[in-house]
Amino acid sequence: MSAREDLHELSIAEAGTRLRAGTLTSTALTQHALDRIAALDPLLNAFITVTKERALADADRADRELKSGIDKGPMHGIPHALKDIYETAGIRTTCHSKLMLDHVPKEDGTAAAKLAAGGAVLLGKLATHEFAIGGPSFDLPFPPARNPWNRDHFSGGSSSGSGVAVASGMVRTAMGSDTGGSIRSPAAYCGIVGLKPTYGRVSRRGVFPLSYTLDHCGPLTWSVEDAALTMQVVSGHDPLDPASADVPVPNFSAELGRDLTGLKLAYPRSFFVGVNGISPEVIAGADRAVQDLTRLGATVAEIKLPDFELFNACGRLILTAEAYTVHEENLIKRGADYGRLSYQRMMPGAIVSAADLIQALRMRRELHDAVARVLETHDAIVTVNALAPAIRLDAFPVDGTLRTPGHTIPFNVTGHPALAVPTGFAKSGLPIGLQIVGRPFDEPTVLRIGAAYESVAQWTGKRPQLELAMAG
Repeated sequence: MSAREDLHELSIAEAGTRLRAGTLTSTALTQHALDRIAALDPLLNAFITVTKERALADADRADRELKSGIDKGPMHGIPHALKDIYETAGIRTTCHSKLMLDHVPKEDGTAAAKLAAGGAVLLGKLATHEFAIGGPSFDLPFPPARNPWNRDHFSGGSSSGSGVAVASGMVRTAMGSDTGGSIRSPAAYCGIVGLKPTYGRVSRRGVFPLSYTLDHCGPLTWSVEDAALTMQVVSGHDPLDPASADVPVPNFSAELGRDLTGLKLAYPRSFFVGVNGISPEVIAGADRAVQDLTRLGATVAEIKLPDFELFNACGRLILTAEAYTVHEENLIKRGADYGRLSYQRMMPGAIVSAADLIQALRMRRELHDAVARVLETHDAIVTVNALAPAIRLDAFPVDGTLRTPGHTIPFNVTGHPALAVPTGFAKSGLPIGLQIVGRPFDEPTVLRIGAAYESVAQWTGKRPQLELAMAG
């Protein structure tokens, strides 16, 4: 393969096979990635910090270990990157904010440490919305990431750099976080795969919090298999994270490659078809996907869920209250150092009453139970992800919160695993997608469904046309 053109097309499994066979080195794979970052990132702003020396040292060590017969697992020798809210020892973690420009952690967070222990190669830290909230602000120390399908458009958030880095082929996998959709939104807008695991599946220790009871950590990848392999490394109980679930780590790839015969899927079409802002192209994409899933052997039935706005109001109130709690001291003492959008989104938490919060928590239980009842008789729920293709960056208002069409927060409220997969492209050329929601800790089934759909839809075979930009 040509080192310039093709190495970024290798999946994690394909690259791993060649690394173990000795027909490819991690050093070559890493240098190719670094060259691609150097060429593309000035156009896309995915990275805040590129850790070139660390990456090459990681790659050299991986090559020596693999050559000597030491195999640390599926990510050994594979380049990756982290959303810049993940703590990294000796490497600044800025949260894309003026308040954290000089923050250099003394130790890795758990997920970062697991990747390092698994022999993965760290390429750097990725752009986010400030403190994983706000929006694509231009009043922050670093510019917002740009959508590789059209650089004038939003890349999704808050794991914006993670989505852009994967979609543009700078990395195969990047860790993000998801509080209201911040993994699945970039996946939808960038045409890639994103997995929000079950609440508690992946430790959040050493990841700057936004909302203690809504935050999830997970990967954004080019394929479902890459997501499964990344999950194999980062999952597991962490006694230092109070929300970490003490459950066994499954083989996330065990169900990949199977058809869907015998699976029962729920399709809550009424949940989204009448929602303000829904694109007919997104509805058509979801309907086509359901037809594909039926042809793959699944039985699909239309069902009803509680109104989306109940989930949205419940989740937004909890998120706002908890985000304000995290940032209260700095919002009061250093409010001017925040970007305008993140400040405006967090400050309403100051006036959330105890009664409001208790009512939201009561509603949360009712909404969780409603989803759980559906999953008692169905193996998964298939629904839309973003309601429309990515908007232009200049469409975001200076004041207030733009209702960017997303349909993701319900499953932060309930904590169920949710996998975002692309379903094609709008007439504008921008990606559209859906999400597959499963039972708690049943990510293998969710991944099985996503991989089966991916195998027939083959949307991940199309990448943004960035090579001309590189040549220029």
